[in-house]
Amino acid sequence: MGFEASKTKEILTDWEKNLLSGDGIDIGCGLDPIMPTARAFDIDDGDANCITQYVDKQYDYVFSSHCLEHMHNPQEALNEWWKIVKSGGHLIFTVPDEDLYEQGYFPSLFNDDHKSTFTISKRKSWSDKSYNLLDLVSSLPESTLIKIELQDLDYDRSSLYHSVYSRNTAHFGMNMARKIASAFQIFGIRKQVYLAISHLFRLPIDQSHNNALAQIFVIVKKN
Repeated sequence: MGFEASKTKEILTDWEKNLLSGDGIDIGCGLDPIMPTARAFDIDDGDANCITQYVDKQYDYVFSSHCLEHMHNPQEALNEWWKIVKSGGHLIFTVPDEDLYEQGYFPSLFNDDHKSTFTISKRKSWSDKSYNLLDLVSSLPESTLIKIELQDLDYDRSSLYHSVYSRNTAHFGMNMARKIASAFQIFGIRKQVYLAISHLFRLPIDQSHNNALAQIFVIVKKN
């Protein structure tokens, strides 16, 4: 996924932006920290699955954009992240929505390091690695869920082809579409050709590579 933190920041309310003041840490920020003053914590700084082994203080806010899906055990990772939130502080994070991003295919067709998928609340998920975020957050001690929201700004649902093929067939089709489209690179229409082929054959498209959001946004306050 692209610079999702920056895309998220653009749609935050003034109240939500105010939660990102004070002393903060951004877990898994890469080159896109949510705030320039936040402590950046990424793979070179340690293992975010067990962050308290590397971070020995608490923060006014703990932010993470599209990192939890890379953790071995999302519940245990969230428990760890929660420990470094001050009383009265906030844990703010985003994860891909399993229906808008993975689109019925797992392991993910767009990021093979994803270890889990996420939903806000469904009776049953198509993914055997699905986590209900309401369940995850409710298990955090002394917590109040402030906000949980599906964010799909600029997402074209008419281009959402959910689990049309087997994963192997979808993967093969996507690779073929890329190879065909690459022949049109010289004309500067590679992207347009790829999208046209994908639409024609109902292949999954990673819309987050453009400006679209396909994520769930969560704010939890520590009492």
